[in-house]
Amino acid sequence: MRESKIAILSTRPLSANTINEVAEKVNVDEVSFIQTKNIIDISIAKKINELAPHKAAIIFTSMNAAEAVIQQLKKTKIQPDWNFYCLGGTTKKIIADYFGENKIKSVANNANDLADEVIGNKQTSVVFFCGNIRRDELPDKLKQHHIAVEEVIVYETIETAQLIKKNYDGILFFSPSAVNSFFSINQLPDQTIVFAIGNTTAYSIKEFCKNPVVISDQPDKESLLQTAIDYFEQIKI
Repeated sequence: MRESKIAILSTRPLSANTINEVAEKVNVDEVSFIQTKNIIDISIAKKINELAPHKAAIIFTSMNAAEAVIQQLKKTKIQPDWNFYCLGGTTKKIIADYFGENKIKSVANNANDLADEVIGNKQTSVVFFCGNIRRDELPDKLKQHHIAVEEVIVYETIETAQLIKKNYDGILFFSPSAVNSFFSINQLPDQTIVFAIGNTTAYSIKEFCKNPVVISDQPDKESLLQTAIDYFEQIKI
């Protein structure tokens, strides 16, 4: 075991509590490579408000989309009778906290598996609240199974690339957008281990480098950081 602590870069902010809890084991730096912006305008707000009183199957694959829609619903004080298909981790928690755990019909760790849940439950139509650069896997798979998908874009992602001069033992990635932003101006040393929050993010990483990629068992920030800590403890760096 080497004397110096493991150095990890998180490409999105983590909570102060999370960093404090692992401070004895690792040094964690935080650098954001994307920003998200709520873009719900009058027309989108009207769409959400019109949908709210009706039963609907709703898909969320992003905490940002869930937060944007909830922010709009709070303005109207309408509690919709919706059922949800969502990714686990933070996205699930946000939905459960506002709508209730019983409203979540299915949870998956990635978009492809979530599409299978929708198909398996024989949904005929869904509303997919998403960002402006969402990936195609989920809507394409649903459409192939003749499920009507209404996409409503409620936030946009802005890449904020920053040059990283420090070498890290591990880097945490939470989205393909952050991967694209990071590698637009950075390269990784061969010895750096890359940690991905899910399969989709892992695939994006592998398009840019040949470094080892480790995928978190659960799609949330704390689990990804713990995955990195467990990895380095197991190999006794």
